[in-house]
Amino acid sequence: MKINNVTLEAVAVAPAGYPDNFKPEIAFVGRSNVGKSSMINALINRKALARVSKQPGKTRTINFYNIEDKLYFVDLPGYGYAKAPKHEMAKWGAMIEGYLKNRQQLKCIVQLIDIRHEPSALDMQMHEWLRHYNFKMIFVLTKLDKIKRSQVAKHVKIIRQALNLSTDDIFVPFSSETKQGRDELLGAIGKILGVDADE
Repeated sequence: MKINNVTLEAVAVAPAGYPDNFKPEIAFVGRSNVGKSSMINALINRKALARVSKQPGKTRTINFYNIEDKLYFVDLPGYGYAKAPKHEMAKWGAMIEGYLKNRQQLKCIVQLIDIRHEPSALDMQMHEWLRHYNFKMIFVLTKLDKIKRSQVAKHVKIIRQALNLSTDDIFVPFSSETKQGRDELLGAIGKILGVDADE
């Protein structure tokens, strides 16, 4: 799947702000500071279209990126940012859940997990919730460049076992710095959407 033309089309906190069409959507979920915005920038070949911050919890809206006028990448607020006020966390949680449960255009969810660590309790909770609703899923292990190449297989095995993933589950180690895993991830998304690699 080739990406040349991308725009941030909508920034929403409620369904009234979502794009009013039926283009397929790929949603990205993960804990705060897992590298969602950086990964989206790497996927779309932009340095800063998706806002990146070292401060966790920066994404507080649902951001819709129009990809080639064919589909949307949807950046959801990160979960588990402990320093946010509880009422803010509850609001973000309701916003994320409302989108995930009710959006008919949603075709696949990409769950991001930091490859350096075992999945957190919130990662596990999100994973189980998504499985319960039978979403098509892709698992991306971010920050691949932060560990030695010799450690990758070990970390992948730990995370795969913790999430009880099968060999059929799509699992992509990814580095936003080197873009390793980019083509594999775009290929997996394209396959789910029925888009050829050259389109």
